[in-house]
Amino acid sequence: HESSQQAMPPKAAQGKTGKNDAAAKAQAAGKKDGGGKAKKKKWSKGKQKEKINAAVFFDKNLYEKLKKDVPNYKLITPSIISERMRCNVTMARRAIKDLELKGMIRCISKHASQTLYTRALAGAE
Repeated sequence: HESSQQAMPPKAAQGKTGKNDAAAKAQAAGKKDGGGKAKKKKWSKGKQKEKINAAVFFDKNLYEKLKKDVPNYKLITPSIISERMRCNVTMARRAIKDLELKGMIRCISKHASQTLYTRALAGAE
């Protein structure tokens, strides 16, 4: 059993060379292949959120649709309106203020980052 272990050559010392040794090997391999480093790690581009073409102004159709549909939602937030109506969040916030003034929706929680609203009828039980 011991004789098989002695037949193997001693390991190369990886003291000071370490990473440079690996780089040298890659460079040598590159010369054989004809230029370029051998199999450099490729970074993934990362997942990109699909860009929705959001409206920037309320036209008549969009505003009518908003007034008809939004008061029926159980939970109303600027982000939900933005997503469903394909408009930007700034418009959604303005629309929520408008609907609240008209009494079509009511506020549940007002916070600096998110405001929560619901249907006006839900609280009259």
